[in-house]
Amino acid sequence: MTSRRKILLAACMIAALGASGCSTLGRLNPFDRSDGPAETAGEGERISIVPADQRLEPADALKGVDFSLPTPQTVAAWPLPGGSPEQSVDHVDAAPNLSIAWKRSFGEGSQRGRYVTAPPVAADGKVFVMDAEGRVSAHDARTGAQIWRTGTNPGDNKRDKLAFGGGLAYAEGKLYVSSGWRQVLQIDANTGAIGWRTRTSESVHGAPTVAGGRVMVVSLDNTLLTFDAATGQPGWTYQALAESARILGASSPAVSGDTVVAAFGSGELVALRAANGNDLWNEALSRASRTSALSEIRDIPGRPVIYQGDVFAVSHSGVFASIDLRTGQALWSLPVVGITSPLPAGDVVYVVSKTGEVICASRETGQIYWIRDLNEGFKGKKKGGFLGIGGQRVTKPIWSGPMLTNNKLIVAGQTGDLAVLNAKTGEVERRISLGGPAMIAPIAMGDTIYVITDEATLVALR
Repeated sequence: MTSRRKILLAACMIAALGASGCSTLGRLNPFDRSDGPAETAGEGERISIVPADQRLEPADALKGVDFSLPTPQTVAAWPLPGGSPEQSVDHVDAAPNLSIAWKRSFGEGSQRGRYVTAPPVAADGKVFVMDAEGRVSAHDARTGAQIWRTGTNPGDNKRDKLAFGGGLAYAEGKLYVSSGWRQVLQIDANTGAIGWRTRTSESVHGAPTVAGGRVMVVSLDNTLLTFDAATGQPGWTYQALAESARILGASSPAVSGDTVVAAFGSGELVALRAANGNDLWNEALSRASRTSALSEIRDIPGRPVIYQGDVFAVSHSGVFASIDLRTGQALWSLPVVGITSPLPAGDVVYVVSKTGEVICASRETGQIYWIRDLNEGFKGKKKGGFLGIGGQRVTKPIWSGPMLTNNKLIVAGQTGDLAVLNAKTGEVERRISLGGPAMIAPIAMGDTIYVITDEATLVALR
């Protein structure tokens, strides 16, 4: 089987992680293993940085202990998928009532072979979104009315099964678009006119990051590509380890000063010099399990987050880690299987596991304050089959990475709900129906929070 076919097979197998409501996968359980990791690694092997016997549970020492959160701040724009070059916005002041103001369709929703995977971005009174066919549109931030719409599919590869996904980034009046159709574009944010279009050799499923006059994307073959933001001229590249299987979604680089941190399908978290791509350090977030073949999918599909000198990232193979940005030293790690981005804020960091657990941990030590299972009581009944024989077991619903707003933690889910949790205790206070599955974390601008659903609906909350 060729590498391309393996990648396609993996994407099809795990499509439920990003879009569809069912899955062909069994339960992922990376914690049930009695054998420990090897003491030494042979050539091409990795040693897990998480002990095999580590369990995920709140720390007794933190019971009843309070922690500090930053003061909520109104954000004037959300230009990148994570809100800033560091892919970090810790606490927003928006939508205090969390009431749905309006909903607007923006094109084709997720369907067989095409998926809504691009996080929205917002700036200058507009919200920018991309539908499952790669069409980009701008909408009035107050009313949701469409301002313009531009197609990005070049039209010569409609049968390309890897041509899905991509994403958006905004900078200085321009919108930068990455695409599964093997291209990166610059679009005028006011008119939708295409400024430049640069072809790539492989599909790009993740959103770009724009910083320091560079556009940065990670392509399907685990290459970090850079382009001049003004001209589209290719710049330096970085090639990570090859990997034959990965998750449907994809990551975006984080940037702090002259350091770029990128995550790859190989499970590598790499820090590079923004000026020339020289590598500073490399950490593999992998945790092998002989009881779960899915742990071999080492992808880090969520964005790495830089916060107060540390990097936070979570991998599909079961490692949630804090790493010193300057030295690359792993500060702590937890056995969490994740496909979204962590959220550091004040004294703590929040992360959502693939099985639907919202975890609040100490940012300094990794000790856990609380765990809340959003899928508590869910029963994975089989779908299809005859008299209980055969069929496919429906896995637990997937939930997006969290947003912290006015001391509430909000998490959008495959169930079509927006869960509202108390940020200090983890208690679920409300569930708001969005009208469709939502697998992408909310964003905020001004007094409004925006969420997009798999059905290509933009939802505004105030």
